[in-house]
Amino acid sequence: MATSTPASVTTYGNFIDGQWKPSASGQTFENRNPANTDDLVGIFQHSNRADVEAALDAARRAYETWRLVPAPVRAEMLFKVAQLIAGRKEQFARDMTREMGKVLNETRGDVQEAIDMTFYMAGEGRRMFGQTVPSELRNKFAMSVRQPLGVCSIITPWNFPMAIPSWKIVPALVCGNTVVFKPASQTPLSAVNLVKILEEAGIPRGVVNMVTGDGDEVGTPLTTSEMVRVVSFTGSTKVGRIVNQAAAPTFKKVHLEMGGKNVIMIMEDADLELAVDGCLWGGFGTTGQRCTAASRVVVHEKVHDAFVEAFVARARSLVVGDGLDQQTQVGPSNSESQLRTVVSYVDIGKKEGATLACGGNRLSSGPLAKGFFHEPTIFTNVHPTMRIAQEEIFGPVVSVMKCRSLDEAVAIANGVEYGLSAAIYTQDINRAFVAMRDLYTGIFYINAPTIGAEVHLPFGGTKNTGNGHREAGVAALDVFSEWKSCYIDFSGKLQRAQIDVEQI
Repeated sequence: MATSTPASVTTYGNFIDGQWKPSASGQTFENRNPANTDDLVGIFQHSNRADVEAALDAARRAYETWRLVPAPVRAEMLFKVAQLIAGRKEQFARDMTREMGKVLNETRGDVQEAIDMTFYMAGEGRRMFGQTVPSELRNKFAMSVRQPLGVCSIITPWNFPMAIPSWKIVPALVCGNTVVFKPASQTPLSAVNLVKILEEAGIPRGVVNMVTGDGDEVGTPLTTSEMVRVVSFTGSTKVGRIVNQAAAPTFKKVHLEMGGKNVIMIMEDADLELAVDGCLWGGFGTTGQRCTAASRVVVHEKVHDAFVEAFVARARSLVVGDGLDQQTQVGPSNSESQLRTVVSYVDIGKKEGATLACGGNRLSSGPLAKGFFHEPTIFTNVHPTMRIAQEEIFGPVVSVMKCRSLDEAVAIANGVEYGLSAAIYTQDINRAFVAMRDLYTGIFYINAPTIGAEVHLPFGGTKNTGNGHREAGVAALDVFSEWKSCYIDFSGKLQRAQIDVEQI
């Protein structure tokens, strides 16, 4: 499945119809460590339309037999997948840190999430419950069952390169679908690791296919081909809109998980030490490169100054560096372009009149010289309408705003185009429940930051964050299956629903 270049760097193939093979384009691309660009992680295929069409055709043919495999048997294979990933957790975590940058403890968590999701979804192979209901007519039975849809295009981002693919691929498979998987070009090694495990666990040829690369030749057929019945995409709102428009003419089911501008609200009765811990983890975990990152903090005026003092002091003490170093708390941005985005938003914040309380600089000296590092950055005196408080930055930048009441905090929190995650720190249970009711987000936390979702509850957001579908939990089955209502009349005669209703 792989060869080595003269420089002993591994070249990885696409996985199509059960075989690892080079792209028909004959072109490849490099994957480099964002903490040290001298470190070449691997060489991967720059795929074209021919590769995608071959993968889609393989998935189409495999679907005819895979859909007939009993769901409990499909689930047994996935249970084995989870076990195999668990046995190689440390290796996969280190590979992930090397190719995308986040610290080792976080990549271990990423791999663990793939393990958890796969075990969870394997359990659904013996459930996938439908409904049985009483008919309004005598001698008639009524029930509903789930049925698969067909070929699924799976398009995933770089920030959770094993967790997010598992949220999509595993429920698709347990429901009886086949998939073509396009991982982010910044993290193809983690995708290869996952697909190799699926292959090793005995998933039949053609059921899972993977093509690497970017561009119109890859993205367009994945979203427009008539062979595709489901498109599941996680990424930016801008690209998600393009995906939705491309898929619309053929009436595909489209599942979109997109941007976020998440908020932590801190009330005057909050445990400030706990709130600071939460804001540090929410704002700077994964270097702020999470769709659920807490990039906004709204603090009651009575505790604002005390909170800011503690928050800034703790942010300044965070250790920035290579994620494989045990001392590191904040890794690099994933790429030069992502770092440039962060730098540009820091400049925007300054021009808008916000106060730069700490950070604000690219780090490019000493051991950080060959990576994409930026200081953890906090702005204060931020107005809710400023761009840094409205737009997703996807970096280690947090905007702090002041409020005078819970109502004002909720209004600020809801005043963005996104609706993914929100949190409140308070000791008042009544206030917590009011906030839980009034925040228009898909996820809500009390006395915890905006990150930390678990696989057994639905994951997703409102407004420009998503299009109504959810990942994780049993809700994921709704993305990758359709309902069929079944009526069995054993009366031996014509019975007309709503007409031949028996009168007592």
